[in-house]
Amino acid sequence: MKRVMVVVGCLVVGAPWARAESGKAVIQATAEGAAISGEATLTETPEGLNVSVRVANVTPGKHGLHIHQYGACGDAGNAAGGHYNPHGVKHGLLPTDGFTGAHAGDLGNIDIGADGSGTLELTLPELRLSGGEHSVGGRSVILHEKADDFGQPTGNAGGRIGCGVIAITS
Repeated sequence: MKRVMVVVGCLVVGAPWARAESGKAVIQATAEGAAISGEATLTETPEGLNVSVRVANVTPGKHGLHIHQYGACGDAGNAAGGHYNPHGVKHGLLPTDGFTGAHAGDLGNIDIGADGSGTLELTLPELRLSGGEHSVGGRSVILHEKADDFGQPTGNAGGRIGCGVIAITS
């Protein structure tokens, strides 16, 4: 006797992973003639929003990386506004301090190697691309000129040397 296996998929409406959205921010230099480039890829997972960043042509060392309020990179990145901070809390590191101890956009630092490139990967529970209280789609990813020292009010990371607007891709 021949057996037949039938696999039936199931989509649970309303489950946080039901709409596995993804997004991308193409990071470009904020200064004319600078060669900074890269991208941030954001993917919703059951554990939270996975943020994967890679950049190139950046001065070696640590550089602050944040999600900023507005989806605009004009005026040397200043059009992006301040850190995304929907709860009006102090500056911190979102992966360890959570939404009560850090801005929703506080991603910390990205380490840049001697070759000018660096990567950072984080999964942030409760952060979303769209919908919900902590959505980041349409906002900007900002790469800063110096390390984020986690001081108040914004980490003393200096100017904005790279910027990309988070676009939802699926």
